[in-house]
Amino acid sequence: MALACGEVPHFTTIAAFISGHAEQVEAIFEQVLLICDSDGLLGKELFAIDGCKMSSNAAKEWSGTFKELREKRNKIRRQIKRCIEEHKTTDKRSADGKERARRLQKKAETLNKAADRIDEFLATEQPKIGQGKTKKEIKSNITDNESAKMTTSKGTIQGYNGVATVDSKHQIIVDAQAFGHGQEHHTLKPVVDTVKERFGRLGIKNNIFTPKGTKLTADTGFSNEQNNEFLYKSGVNAYIPDNRFRSRDSQFEAQKQKYGKRKQEGKPKQQVSYFTQEDFTFNKRWTTCICPAGEKLTLTRVADNGYGKETAYFEGRLLQCRNCPLKNQCMKNPASADHRHGSGRQVSFIIGQVKNKKNYTDWMKARIDAPEGKDIYAKRMAVVEPVFANIGANKGLNRFSLRGKTKVQAQWQLYSLVHNIEKWMNYGPMAA
Repeated sequence: MALACGEVPHFTTIAAFISGHAEQVEAIFEQVLLICDSDGLLGKELFAIDGCKMSSNAAKEWSGTFKELREKRNKIRRQIKRCIEEHKTTDKRSADGKERARRLQKKAETLNKAADRIDEFLATEQPKIGQGKTKKEIKSNITDNESAKMTTSKGTIQGYNGVATVDSKHQIIVDAQAFGHGQEHHTLKPVVDTVKERFGRLGIKNNIFTPKGTKLTADTGFSNEQNNEFLYKSGVNAYIPDNRFRSRDSQFEAQKQKYGKRKQEGKPKQQVSYFTQEDFTFNKRWTTCICPAGEKLTLTRVADNGYGKETAYFEGRLLQCRNCPLKNQCMKNPASADHRHGSGRQVSFIIGQVKNKKNYTDWMKARIDAPEGKDIYAKRMAVVEPVFANIGANKGLNRFSLRGKTKVQAQWQLYSLVHNIEKWMNYGPMAA
């Protein structure tokens, strides 16, 4: 169903409109973007990417791996059994006894619905696998399985990461997507591909990202070796720093001494409770490692650590670590060596650069450490952060009120296009 210009949809809430018109919201977003471009509000010189993590209409308490959800279901079943047993022994002759029996019956029915809900989820869904280096199961969510648990400055939330790509000229949002991932580096490639495809399809500019074309910048959360390789091979003029770029900048040395020491005043130095890499004796020539107890560790593999560095990985033998008197000082989780499916202490050492392999992180480091790269990255915060402040503080979007990635992304795009309309009214032809 298409809406005519000026037609007001007959829905009681914005959420109801979004639920049935997710595709139409994206189409309107692109129409507003075209208007902004035709009226000269897009500079197409610098795009800044960042994410805003917000809670969604999903209960954090209903999250867990499949094993944790089975344990939760079994616990609920035990509670149901106790309710039934207490219900049988309740004296129903008095008014208080009848009321107690009624409450027990209602509680058992509520718990039974919750257990059935978990059973249905386990029977119809598959475990979610993370996108990290080690493919392991992550927590699913019964109320909205496309959302994810995310760690923010305000604690752990269950929600989505609203990623926005913003043009630097008038802070027009050129792309808005929602992702059910806590880590942002998984979102860079789909965002870059979407922006490139949209600009070409709408006729704004073919191949917006070229080695000398529109610059792209983002914070350190989007930086890793895979993303740098993608940017290099795609010819994107990108400037995304690693998490140690400030330590290489001499301009921040005095600042670190000034503010770093002030933050640590009056605080006792944190003591490391277990042995670190420095406590192990590593022989680079023979590729051997001796632990603090004097035992030789097993070399498991020599491989790329994901950042172009050849790394030797060692692991203590299970029985060796299980009976070691220094186990509690050496391992973060000493109990992992107490069963046959566990593992001993693991430690790794960088040997050198991977032979005959390009290190794309070093390529990005050279770009971000150059004077031009520092100048471009310094503009990032002023471009994208005020956009989130406007949407959150002025427009009132402090959480996503829908469930499912499609609906949440439509809600994120709806607020983004309202932001763009406001920019068009302030800086477009009507502003004069």
